[in-house]
Amino acid sequence: MDFATLDLARFEAATGAERAGEAARLDAICRNSGFLILRGHGVPQNVTRGVWQAAQTFFAQRVDAKQAVAAPYPGYPYGYLGPDKEALAKSKGEDTPPDLKESFNGGPLRVPDGVTDPDAHAFCYQSTLWPDLPGFRPAWEAYYAEMEALAARIMAAFAEALGLDRGFFAPFIGNPISALRALHYPATQGAALDRQQRAGAHTDYGSLTILQPQAGSRGLQVMSDGNWVDVPAEAGAFVINIGDLMARWTADRWVSTLHRVVALPDQPARQSLAFFHQPDWEAEITPLDGSDTYPPVRSGPYLMEKFRSAGS
Repeated sequence: MDFATLDLARFEAATGAERAGEAARLDAICRNSGFLILRGHGVPQNVTRGVWQAAQTFFAQRVDAKQAVAAPYPGYPYGYLGPDKEALAKSKGEDTPPDLKESFNGGPLRVPDGVTDPDAHAFCYQSTLWPDLPGFRPAWEAYYAEMEALAARIMAAFAEALGLDRGFFAPFIGNPISALRALHYPATQGAALDRQQRAGAHTDYGSLTILQPQAGSRGLQVMSDGNWVDVPAEAGAFVINIGDLMARWTADRWVSTLHRVVALPDQPARQSLAFFHQPDWEAEITPLDGSDTYPPVRSGPYLMEKFRSAGS
């Protein structure tokens, strides 16, 4: 499988037939695999470097220091989630040993005015539990803000790929309930347990995911024609994939593809950053083709139910 690429800056600068051709190519990518390598994104290197170093510093701490910002109860969405706490394959009905990873998770940077649904405050607008590390929070928030802006640009490109006005999705993502997750996969010692992975096979829940894998690392794989295919970890680029909500929104014109982080014997430690973009809490998602393929759902309750069904 040759991995598709998109240069976002070139797409945005293109006009006429060239732009129409790039939009059609993006549509084909999202129909066929739902995964692409994103270049020309414009995210400043210093912002990326800052959050990367902050995450490295956090995961290098003693266990008790990380546990100081652990989620206070099961289902709390933010803070530190230690090893043996999650098995992503469960979201697809597969019973596996816990994933070989730990993570730090943070939510939206602001709570918009007028949010009255108590579930919104109990779920996505809970407080991020910040570690007591100099510079961690500013680095995290700067990167989150860049990801939010980049996601809006990608959604605009998606609109064009779907033959819609470039601003079509804007009313749905004025106050997105996106989450940022820093992931650390400790070095493996020998072979893992049967069916155990660094991250079990799953699809993402939302509209799109912006992943920054550790450059040159191995392990991320996507399912293609019944086979697991390695995803390249290109320095300076992001991996973008479609989530379940976007597949639903397009009435399955676009695909939310199964993927995993495989556990191989004696692998070195690996780190990544994943930004899970999700439309506004109250955004009503109905199939764009006007069909009854899926009933309407509200973005926030839909996401909350996905987490509950997966036991996350």
